[in-house]
Order: sequence, then structure tokens, then C-alpha cells
Amino acid sequence: MDIKRVTIDDRIDDFINTEFSNYAIDCDVALKYEEFCFAAEENGKIAGVITGHAYYNEVRIGDLIVGKEFRRYGVGSKLVAAVEDAYKGKGYEKIAITTFGFQAPEFYKKLGYELEFVREDADPKLKKYFYLKKI
Repeated sequence: MDIKRVTIDDRIDDFINTEFSNYAIDCDVALKYEEFCFAAEENGKIAGVITGHAYYNEVRIGDLIVGKEFRRYGVGSKLVAAVEDAYKGKGYEKIAITTFGFQAPEFYKKLGYELEFVREDADPKLKKYFYLKKI
């Protein structure tokens, strides 16, 4: 058996999706897997993007990125709200997100996310915060 680093192409993606789905079925768990990406645009320019995926009964926000010139104008809040609205009432119970100390730990508190725990790090900027919000 050879193990090597690969690019995720259609063949690899199909394998992941098939095996992931089959395992959930074998375990009698509803998968409901989907990836998402929402973008905020202002005058044709991308102001911010939020990505992630939903599966089982949970939505996971992967990345929330707001362009420097659009920060502090509510773009991030609107993107998070778009995800919440998209999945509320559709069988998902919670939204989970992680953020580092140098990113936005206080931002998620303001949006009603509860801190589950903090993974400490020698560098305080790299402390990892785990948040959850029931929807």
C-alpha cells in the first residue's frame, strides 16, 4: 500500500462522500450532509464570505472572512445570520464554530454563541475558542 499526499479531485471527493454516507447508513444515523458558502457583495466587490458544512444534526462554520475595508459594518453578523436562517427549522439542532484568540472570540459571544471550552496555547493569540449556539 502506498500513502501519498493528493489533491482532492472528483475521484477522491466521490470516495469521501460515498464512504461517509455509507458509514452513517450502517450506523443508522441521518447524515443530511451539505457544504455551504454565502458571500456578501457591495457594488460588485466581495465584502465577505462564510463557509462550512452541515451534517447529522449540526452545522459547522468553517471560515468567516470579511475584507479589511468592510470590517465593523455588520458584514460578519449578517453572514452568520444567513447561515442561522438557512438551517433553522430544518432538523439541525446547533451551530458550532471555532476561532483563535487573535481572531474574533468576543464577536461570537455578542451573537449569542456560548463558549464550550478554550484550548490553551503557549501563545495567547493561538488559544482556540469553541462556541456553540442552539437553533
